[in-house]
Amino acid sequence: MTTDLNSSPLSGDQQARLSDLLTGMDEGQLFWLAGFLAGKCSGGSASATTHTAIAANVPASSAPELTVLFGSQTGNAEELAQQLAARAADKGVSAKVVDMADYKPKQLKKEQYLAVLASTHGEGDPPDNALDFHEFLYGKKAPKLDGLRYSVLSLGDSSYEQFCKTGQDFDSKLASLGATALAERVDCDVDYEDLAEEWINRVLETIASEAGASQPAAANSVAAEQAPTSVFSRKNPYAAVILTNQVLSGRGSDKEVRHIELSLEDSGLVYKPGDAVGVYPENSSALVGELLAALEFDGEQVVSVDERDISLREALAFYREITLLTPPLMKHWAELVDDDAFKALVADSTELRAWTEGRDLLDLIQAWPIATLAPQELVNLLRKLPPRLYSISSSQAAVDDEVHITVAAVRYASHGRDRGGVASAWLSDRMSEGDQVRVYIDPNKKFALPNDNEPVIMIGPGTGVAPFRAFLQEREEREAEGENWLFFGDRRFRSDFLYQSEWLKWRREGLLTRLDVAFSRDQADKRYVQHCLKESSVEVWAWLQRGASLYVCGDADKMAPDVHQALLEIASEQGGLNPEQAEDYLRQLNRDKRYQRDVY
Repeated sequence: MTTDLNSSPLSGDQQARLSDLLTGMDEGQLFWLAGFLAGKCSGGSASATTHTAIAANVPASSAPELTVLFGSQTGNAEELAQQLAARAADKGVSAKVVDMADYKPKQLKKEQYLAVLASTHGEGDPPDNALDFHEFLYGKKAPKLDGLRYSVLSLGDSSYEQFCKTGQDFDSKLASLGATALAERVDCDVDYEDLAEEWINRVLETIASEAGASQPAAANSVAAEQAPTSVFSRKNPYAAVILTNQVLSGRGSDKEVRHIELSLEDSGLVYKPGDAVGVYPENSSALVGELLAALEFDGEQVVSVDERDISLREALAFYREITLLTPPLMKHWAELVDDDAFKALVADSTELRAWTEGRDLLDLIQAWPIATLAPQELVNLLRKLPPRLYSISSSQAAVDDEVHITVAAVRYASHGRDRGGVASAWLSDRMSEGDQVRVYIDPNKKFALPNDNEPVIMIGPGTGVAPFRAFLQEREEREAEGENWLFFGDRRFRSDFLYQSEWLKWRREGLLTRLDVAFSRDQADKRYVQHCLKESSVEVWAWLQRGASLYVCGDADKMAPDVHQALLEIASEQGGLNPEQAEDYLRQLNRDKRYQRDVY
């Protein structure tokens, strides 16, 4: 290869050094250098949905090709997919990451290697961006895949009965179509990092071994996205100081909602409207004390957690789940308890779910104690205490080095004891201004504002309204021209109209084009946001025809399906669509990123 440097803007010394560098380079090294320079010239940015990593020292034409598909509701599967692609070059593998919503199914039979990373949403449903791909695989047009080598990483929550079902669906269907697993499927619980790391290594090592890919002298890859500047992450959370912790709900409310402001000063953490904050909570010290007493354990006894020696009390307070009884825990407990009735209970999923509902580890210990249980054995049985995600209710453009969250304190009585949500009760009852909270930013590319001139319809009852406060703050700062319509609902107008003064101010100023509210307890017949939607069917349909984007945030069990049904009825009545066409219409809105949901 010859290069003319005579007309270059480089100095004589730079030209000489570049010439020395290029001398003797083989084709693979030149491919890598070209990609590296392209990445530098673009500022390290690229498409949000496609990431390609080219193996160092391996020409693109000869490197084994791995397609990495992700189906993600909150972003964890996407983040792991990007990690897999970035690491692929270390093994001499050319990898590209594709959002399942953007994947062309006809490409499937052409794939050489395929990695599928999928979360499970709700009670066994695929995430929104995986619906089309899931339906294609289970439809009549799915091709034979005899030549495909694949592996699946499933993400889920073992407290749900249909744990990791979406990933299991993909795995079984790909196998039935003739594809061969290059690595066994791995099902990950909420503490997924270690298992995901092992799976990534196993997948890449198998591909490299099968394809005979060369190993680069140094670990190099062309990253599609610029690495975050902050050193703080899910694995290394930032200790944020609480600036404000105030009750947001009014006098007379039968629930407590708090507005909490956290300082991110000097953290380097950045976020966008639609993102979430991950909060690492502390279990109730009273519950920890009761557990230790019931087990007759010394809280100061040393146990090992994540290869660190700490006290048992600290392990139970900060690092282990003690308020939730998951099926895996119950099955392990049954192996240690010599009780046929308990074993029968665990074997019946319906009965097991009914018994564990509203109970915690203390209930289990009191009902079925294990005489030989040792402190370290207890710690090993319990899953990690996962962070809790809260939708961010502020725009960084408006609040700078702060982040705001909206927290509804969960408190209830169950089986003769008063109980509370791990994070919400901790933040509400035991954390004050000046205290520190371990946090990280959890990006959510599936819940993002459109262009500034496009209209948005926001549906957020209760604390589901949080991200829409961030949306309006952002649009105010950007002087965005797009219209904004908010549907808000809660129990009572006088006590539960969250952020009322801000919505009314934005409506007076014209930023909030329209505000529709529903308060379920203010009249005999309960009224919800879906009723507001139906009453404004004509206008909602008109906004959609003008290109409006729909956003829904809040309860996944009842609210989100009811809102979805209302939207289907609007599409049928106003658009003249039959039920199947109405569902296709909403599905197309989802494909076009115009129907986005953040439901939990």
